[in-house]
Amino acid sequence: MATTTLPGGVFTPTPAPDLHLTRVGYGAMQLAGPHVFGPPADRDEAIAVLREVVDLGITHIDTSDFYGPFVTNEIIREALHPYGADLRLVTKVGSLRDSEGNWIPSLGRDQLRKAVDDNLARLGVDRLDGVNLRVGGMDRPTPGSLAEPFTVLAELQQEGLIAHLGVSTVDAAQIAEAQAIAPVAFVQNFYNIANREDDALVESLAEQGIAYVPYFPLGGFSPLQSDVLGSVAERLGASPMSVALAWLLQRSPNILLIPGTSSRAHLRENVAGAGLELPADAVAELDAIAG
Repeated sequence: MATTTLPGGVFTPTPAPDLHLTRVGYGAMQLAGPHVFGPPADRDEAIAVLREVVDLGITHIDTSDFYGPFVTNEIIREALHPYGADLRLVTKVGSLRDSEGNWIPSLGRDQLRKAVDDNLARLGVDRLDGVNLRVGGMDRPTPGSLAEPFTVLAELQQEGLIAHLGVSTVDAAQIAEAQAIAPVAFVQNFYNIANREDDALVESLAEQGIAYVPYFPLGGFSPLQSDVLGSVAERLGASPMSVALAWLLQRSPNILLIPGTSSRAHLRENVAGAGLELPADAVAELDAIAG
């Protein structure tokens, strides 16, 4: 089905030997309206983007029922159901959206069970390929125990409703706490060229064969850092996004990309850009801008 060779190949987490994820994936967040709230401006294009994702051979789609809310999962089902045998949908729970679009923590037992049930229903599946428990803020972990909510997800996994578990916006101690309860297949945190607080964590997870899924590839850059990135991109004849994605893909073999877009043209650009080969001098220059 694939019409191109995806950069980076496929990664299979050690705790999930049946989970074969293309390292270039797709994040569905931008299929919702502005600020990830409400319907998209062009639903037909959103459906076309998802179908192109599959046509490109991408097997990893990141989503959540709180995108919209409900919007992205409903569009995914409309566009792709029944799903291909190789496609893996990885969702998130732990938040809700209020009527004004605010993000509200939702980590109670009943709330998590309902969130999993809602994801199952809207995606139209009997079992979720993967579920991330989101416990931190928008871009930084919030210290504290995640044992109670993660135990709920582990129970749902034992009931056959979830295949694999992950955690999002967490620190090393929280990951270790989760691992003591059930295997962790993936970690989804804020990380990019300029924001490198997770460097040691990326290395540790790579040694364990656990996928690291960074979000906000261009988030949190200072003006000076953006200038350096732009200069490197211009020298290479590429876009800043292409350089940012390529740097992540080359950073560690366990890093999986989930860039999002609501445009087929941008989707193709992201996939091609991730395959950019960064020369050693460019990598060194980019490494030096970390805050």
